[in-house]
Amino acid sequence: MKNFLNRSLGLLVVSVIMLLSSCQDEAMTTETYRAMVPVYLQMSDIRARQMVVEPGKELENPGKIYLYGDLLLINEPLKGIHILDNSNPAAPVNLNFIPIEGNVDLAVNDNMLYADNYVDLLVFDISNIRAIKQVERVENVFNHLYSNSETGVIITFKDTVITSTSIRDFRAENIFLTSSSLGFSSNFSDASRSYGQGGSMARFTLMSGHLYAVDDYSLRVFDVEEPASPQHLKNIELGWGIETIFPFQGNLFIGSTTGMHIYEASTPSDPTRLAVFEHAQACDPVVVNEDYAFVTLRSGNTCWNGVNQLQVVDIENLRQPKLVKAYDMLNPHGLALAGDYLYLAEGQHGLKSFKVSDVNQIDQNQLEFLTQMKSVDIIPGPKSLIVIGPDGVCQFDYSTPSRLKPLSCINVKNPVVV
Repeated sequence: MKNFLNRSLGLLVVSVIMLLSSCQDEAMTTETYRAMVPVYLQMSDIRARQMVVEPGKELENPGKIYLYGDLLLINEPLKGIHILDNSNPAAPVNLNFIPIEGNVDLAVNDNMLYADNYVDLLVFDISNIRAIKQVERVENVFNHLYSNSETGVIITFKDTVITSTSIRDFRAENIFLTSSSLGFSSNFSDASRSYGQGGSMARFTLMSGHLYAVDDYSLRVFDVEEPASPQHLKNIELGWGIETIFPFQGNLFIGSTTGMHIYEASTPSDPTRLAVFEHAQACDPVVVNEDYAFVTLRSGNTCWNGVNQLQVVDIENLRQPKLVKAYDMLNPHGLALAGDYLYLAEGQHGLKSFKVSDVNQIDQNQLEFLTQMKSVDIIPGPKSLIVIGPDGVCQFDYSTPSRLKPLSCINVKNPVVV
């Protein structure tokens, strides 16, 4: 969703047919062109719709993954959230599906599921998984991702052929062929708390009684000490290209297309910036431990630089992060740490695992490369390693880190290329 709404803009003139009338001073001009025309929805209509939880359904296009106790939640981008009983990772059971238009991210706090619904934040009580109910809606807190006006919320752009005819007066100008463009602008858990666990591609995270959500430009802060009643406190502008957020020991590590932002949140309602570690322009998930941040940089449709690397950053001094070493990869996406072991999603190329106790020798300590496991993100859960990719969601026994043992896979009917 990120960048799609903001970058799917523009107008391509395909042909201009000029029909000259008998009048020498005027001409009938017909223009036929293709345009990405905005598709609007009224939030008032969306808010008025009754949300009915549906029985479990097959995955079509898996997005974010989230683990909460024995529940595995899988986002279906812009459509909703699948909820599975994952008490036995070898045989997960598809329980139900919450249809949520415009949903991209999620997090769970003390049985309260937070999910975006275009510009709104929804809260669902999932304490009884067979009787899920919506308990709150916080309106207009994600306006940055959409153009929200009297016309409505722009939810996508449709490739449309447009023909327009007008009379032009050429008495004061020369006849010439022009092409133009049109733009549409648009404005892991605390030990004492019951939070879930997201992947490295997450844009929502929970820490110290607060929900933190990032969009392309900013960090949004919500007080969730009362889990069913989030209070939107503030937005912190971060600059352009913000992508992911990862919490660790009272700090927030925010990945962007140009660098890793480090924010200290000892005052949870008011995170303060400590440093920005800059890197080449590329997509940038991040995970950390006490000493190092592990950052993947990749090229792709929205990641313009040709860099495909795993970078290791020394964060002993959070105010002065410094690059230790960079390792070339194929097209790295999300990643996960489990003690001294790093699991790295290589997109359509597969899934890699490394021992990283010596950060200067990571390339010499690759354990496995599962080329058949197309992967985008990973969660190292207490019972299994959960890997999501375009073909579906697979789980592995990783009790022996050097050899992943397949447990189960939930496949997608018509997988797409990463």
